[in-house]
Amino acid sequence: MSDTDIRSDDYFDVLIIGAGLSGVGAAYHLQQKCPSKTYTIVESRPSMGGTWDLFRYPGIRSDSDMHTLGYAFKPWGKAKAIADGPSIREYIEETASENGIDQHIQFNTKVVSAAWHSDTSTWNITVSAEGSERVIKCNFLMFCSGYYRYAKGYQPDFPGQDAFAGEIKHPQLWSEEYDYSGKKVVVIGSGATAMTLVPEMAKKAGHVTMLQRSPTYVVSRPAEDGIANGLRKWLPAKFAYSLTRWKNVLFQMFFYNMTRTRPEKVKERLVGMVREQLGPDFDVEKHFTPSYNPWDQRLCLVPDADLFEALKSGQASVVTDHIETFDETGIKLKSGEHVDADIIVTATGLDLSFLGDVPLEIDGKAVEPNQLLNYKGLMYSGVPNLASVFGYTNASWTLKADLTSEYMCRLLNRMDKTGKAAATPINTDPAIETTDWLEFSSGYVQRALSRFPRQATIKPWRLNQNYAKDMMTLRFSNLDDGVLKFSDQGEPVPESVRISESQTEAGGQPETLSTNTVPAE
Repeated sequence: MSDTDIRSDDYFDVLIIGAGLSGVGAAYHLQQKCPSKTYTIVESRPSMGGTWDLFRYPGIRSDSDMHTLGYAFKPWGKAKAIADGPSIREYIEETASENGIDQHIQFNTKVVSAAWHSDTSTWNITVSAEGSERVIKCNFLMFCSGYYRYAKGYQPDFPGQDAFAGEIKHPQLWSEEYDYSGKKVVVIGSGATAMTLVPEMAKKAGHVTMLQRSPTYVVSRPAEDGIANGLRKWLPAKFAYSLTRWKNVLFQMFFYNMTRTRPEKVKERLVGMVREQLGPDFDVEKHFTPSYNPWDQRLCLVPDADLFEALKSGQASVVTDHIETFDETGIKLKSGEHVDADIIVTATGLDLSFLGDVPLEIDGKAVEPNQLLNYKGLMYSGVPNLASVFGYTNASWTLKADLTSEYMCRLLNRMDKTGKAAATPINTDPAIETTDWLEFSSGYVQRALSRFPRQATIKPWRLNQNYAKDMMTLRFSNLDDGVLKFSDQGEPVPESVRISESQTEAGGQPETLSTNTVPAE
């Protein structure tokens, strides 16, 4: 890369990475609460929407209700609370257009790297667009890029897959024009994507088989929220939306607490509800009774019992077994059974990434993500003026996204008021007890944990999975907590304790060093 490939004429107070649900929401909060701040959004894709623009597989929809997945500031006005992907994409686009946010987006612009310079208190963001690279400078960097790789999903290397004479497709790379009419389809997986694909594809396919290694908890609920639709008829839209939002938040919190305090009772009820749907002749014990407790992994939501209806009609079936090998006509299972297929859909999950895999440097030294410590679920030890959105595993993503953006605005206004140029969370405890970034047993999480920061067992290094706690922490708590260190322009990043996963597992003590000299291992 030559010097002529880079232009350094762009500066913004805040740079937001990603124009999806989180990025558009962050821009709205910034405009409302920090109106003097300049900002831009860089988006690697040609259109906004993030997840809801990327995924185009049959039946793509939310598995959270739109009264909590929607923004706190913009009521969801449609009858269906469990919305399809195009409706959610339209909602994001409408929000951006109504507030002029779309005028701040640089499309087809991919972030290559981000480097912090203490002497100027700026992030230098190298971006690639139209075949060349340039630098955008900012004081504060906001990652709204999600938590998985957009280029591809996770796909295991199945034995014998090259022998299969049909097509193998991953939902993340689906084309809307793909025709599967009358075909025998096998969907490998038991997560939210598989639960969505099976009933939708069954409407046109010859037959759809959901092939799972182990069962998942599945809950049916109406696609429409009758209470929400009723309230909207009699109350102002924003008030009705707020009431519904809090109704659903409180129910989510109550239900999650029950899964932690009375897991066996909740398990009995969840499995019992499936039995009620499928009847006494269906082997619910084998196909819909997981070995783990509820919310050790994410529950799957099926609107209007569509999966169960497809199974009862015979248009779809479920097989619980292990794959021995693919062959020319389908999949041979460990039990000896064979599942015929014209098309195999590998709904095998996401490939997680931290901060979009963007390499970070602080004053010329590389930052290793797994040596960082989470701060309040949005910032990282020793990393100045950087926040990221990471939603809940047990509730809607946007609940946390809204709170994260509000906190960012509080922080920016505090720095303006006091004349400080940088804010950095600093850990000073070399004996702090750390644990995994997420306490979640799902395979897609476990595969990626070694690449993610750690969290601790104490505040403010704890990653809450609780909206009420986060509301108090992010909306109302004192910013001057003794952990967040404020610096003047030109002041070096304060010293912090570097957390190493290998050191923690080995029982060794983390090493204290200046954060701006964190080495690459």
